[in-house]
Amino acid sequence: MASPIRVLVVDDSTFMRNALKRSIEQDPRFKVIDTASNGQEGVDKAIALKPDIVTLDVEMPVMNGLEALKMIVAKTTIPVVMVSAVTEAGAKITIDALSLGAVDFIPKSKGAEHIHEKLIAAMNAGLSRKLLAGRRAAPPTPPPPRPLRASARVPAKLVVIGSSTGGPQALQEVIRNLPANFPVPVVVAQHMPPQFTLALAKRLNDLSAVRVVEAEDGVQLTAGTVYIGPGGKHLRLTSTHIKVETEKGESLYKPSVDVLTESAFMVFGKQVLGVMLTGMGNDGAREFIRLHKAGGYTLVQNQATCVVYGMPRAVADAGAADEVLPLEQIGPRIRGSFGF
Repeated sequence: MASPIRVLVVDDSTFMRNALKRSIEQDPRFKVIDTASNGQEGVDKAIALKPDIVTLDVEMPVMNGLEALKMIVAKTTIPVVMVSAVTEAGAKITIDALSLGAVDFIPKSKGAEHIHEKLIAAMNAGLSRKLLAGRRAAPPTPPPPRPLRASARVPAKLVVIGSSTGGPQALQEVIRNLPANFPVPVVVAQHMPPQFTLALAKRLNDLSAVRVVEAEDGVQLTAGTVYIGPGGKHLRLTSTHIKVETEKGESLYKPSVDVLTESAFMVFGKQVLGVMLTGMGNDGAREFIRLHKAGGYTLVQNQATCVVYGMPRAVADAGAADEVLPLEQIGPRIRGSFGF
């Protein structure tokens, strides 16, 4: 039997430490090797014990979670998963933590099954980080990007972006490359609970030239605006407006990349530029394949720069990726396809 995944739990609440330990160890693949009650103790134990994953609370004495996160990211390759309060303030801090290097977060209201899914994703991210760290001494020369197909040089009417684990950091890198006068709307399905998508939209808006908002039902699609699908809802489009709708069994994910892309394809046909970023699973693959076969253009993030190479892999392995690019090239490629 494989050795269990070793977890360090850092939280100032005795109740939360015990509750997390019980939840994590419901799955025999995991073992909580120790706990810590403040950020400084968490940093010290992370360095000394070298766990596979650290779960980290935000509000703690001696050293808070964000400061502890900075030190763990700077001193180790251990993936950190934040444990977040499901409030507006908690969501904002969580988005800040993701931008500082946390690979994912667990809302405090979620059950054990959700926690295990997040920890597996974090473990995969940790393995990728260690692999990349070992390659930094002699990085391979990336192949030159393939030229865009002739059809892709005709400006699309819409950009659709799908992302999940690692998505907030990836979206920040992509969206900050778009100019304020970007000529079409951009619509994003990022797997995230309610509250967190609003905080993400606000942060991206502060960092970007384009306008970034959380999508609302009935608003008009406007060029130069990025719409982040609200957590817990599905996002669909008409030719002119956004529809935000409750889930009716269409997908496990809310918002779903498949649901959004299907809607976009039904309205705009092949005049959709699809972009698949980091994430676990295969949400979006079905409709990106359909879009690709119809003559739409698809960009996919490469494995080396993904936190989790699941959703992009599903598209690439199906032969539905027109280009597979490092994250830092995706924003410029989107911009360039519209003549910027």
